[in-house]
Amino acid sequence: MTNKMQTPDYIFESSWEVCNKVGGIYTVLSTRAKTLQESFEDKIIFIGPDFWQDKENPLFVEDKTLLADWRNHALVQDGLHVRVGRWEIPGRPIAVLVDFIPFFEQKNQIYTDMWNDFQIDSLHAYGDYDEASMFSYASAKVVESFYHYNLSAKDAVVYQAHEWMTGLGALYLQKAVPAIATIFTTHATSIGRSIAGNGKPLYDYLFAYNGDQMAGELNIQSKHSVEKQTAHHVDCFTTVSDITARECAELLDKPVDVVLMNGFEDDFVPVGAAYTSKRKKARQFKLRLANCLLGEEFKDDETLIIGTSGRYEFKNKGINVFLEALNRLNRDKNLKKKVLAFVNVPSWVGHPREDLQERLASKEIFTTPLPCPLITHWLHNMTHDQVLDMLKYMGMSNQPSDKVKVIFVPCYLDGADGVVNKHYYDVLPCEDLTVYPSYYEPWGYTPLESVAFKVPTITTDLAGFGLWANTLRGGAYSQLEDGVKVVHRSDYNYSEVADVIRDTIAEFSGKKDTEIKKIRKNAAAVAEKALWKHFIQYYYEAYDVALRNARIRNQKQN
Repeated sequence: MTNKMQTPDYIFESSWEVCNKVGGIYTVLSTRAKTLQESFEDKIIFIGPDFWQDKENPLFVEDKTLLADWRNHALVQDGLHVRVGRWEIPGRPIAVLVDFIPFFEQKNQIYTDMWNDFQIDSLHAYGDYDEASMFSYASAKVVESFYHYNLSAKDAVVYQAHEWMTGLGALYLQKAVPAIATIFTTHATSIGRSIAGNGKPLYDYLFAYNGDQMAGELNIQSKHSVEKQTAHHVDCFTTVSDITARECAELLDKPVDVVLMNGFEDDFVPVGAAYTSKRKKARQFKLRLANCLLGEEFKDDETLIIGTSGRYEFKNKGINVFLEALNRLNRDKNLKKKVLAFVNVPSWVGHPREDLQERLASKEIFTTPLPCPLITHWLHNMTHDQVLDMLKYMGMSNQPSDKVKVIFVPCYLDGADGVVNKHYYDVLPCEDLTVYPSYYEPWGYTPLESVAFKVPTITTDLAGFGLWANTLRGGAYSQLEDGVKVVHRSDYNYSEVADVIRDTIAEFSGKKDTEIKKIRKNAAAVAEKALWKHFIQYYYEAYDVALRNARIRNQKQN
């Protein structure tokens, strides 16, 4: 076998988040697509779920001339319902959206085959397991159809499945089309996330946990089973950070073959005058929003705007620690400016506040607060929301005497929420500092996005990004002057982390403009080191491992 690195002729990637913006995996795929499209023009094909059907999907443009012969064959001969088009992201790669609903009729037989062939336990399935599995199976059938119609054994083909939701399909392909090399990427193990999310200590006891036992205890046997069996059977098993690699080895009993660190593209980050203008406009709006909600004027040069964002995982994302730090900061004598702290976390949002909308539509400067001046949108569960509950418990109600004001923005910033009406990337530049004190964070795109927009950030060494940032200093802990401050976090040092965040914000509030300018420049420099042009090499390594192992697997079977 040659020592030359092997590269595929075709790459298929399947994910629940193809043309379906849900979370961080969308960012992984959509930012990396351009880099791969430049090297594998229209031979990198993404497969996602067709939720939209006849409705217009703003992320997908159907092109009935694209792969038309195969598409017609897939419909007539293979009974597949697919739409082919372009994913509307940089690089505009080919995307195939598949209707997986028809496969529910075959569900029991599919699960039986998966048990017989790979010992995947679907008996305990509930919730989204069936939907994910049918999509996974449908995606594999799409690749199987495409391969038999367009390709042959002389073509080197890789199929990459993302998260447990697509594992079943990777295993089906490995049996149905053995020539295809399979890669499975877990961005976070289902059992690790469940342990952390259920309040159990994860890191100090990681060596002692048995993944199968914990899956039974936490009632996620089926998700854990498909994830574990996929990890053990594919040609190349990968994850996104060293911290999650340790988790995989302990909880899935399978060391990863390659760590695929999550890169970033900065082609949508404004530069020069455009950046300055966007930051200025965003700050003006945020200060105006605060006045309308709180009835207090905030001067630009006397106000520190900070924020956190991400999925609503109260403990895992460190939202609780962030609020605790703000409460302590509110009483800190070293704080030199007013603080507006925004919690941009989608919750069970009901509708935008009409009273706030009316104030924003006027040109009046307000001197009295609105009722409940903590939140921009009403929730369905106002009396049982974790952010509001913790603020109430701590007595934080945005009183005029408070130096620290907290504003909860409980919706996706998609430009049409009814209050902010701006996209997340349009408001991120307004912030002076971001805080992501994660307890469970396999990678951490939010702090990476922050520094890409020249906003220094605070994160932890329980985030993959934080661990990587420390490597830039030779393993020493990165400091805010570097653009990223990495705080040590463990299972039990909640209070210490809150103190460090409080002290860091207070110190930052007293820095001179020249110091802040340098910190912002260093933040952008960190982001540059995480561009896909630097990290894509790990994918080529994974392709090589998968293709080599697939060849060995086929030689043994033959």
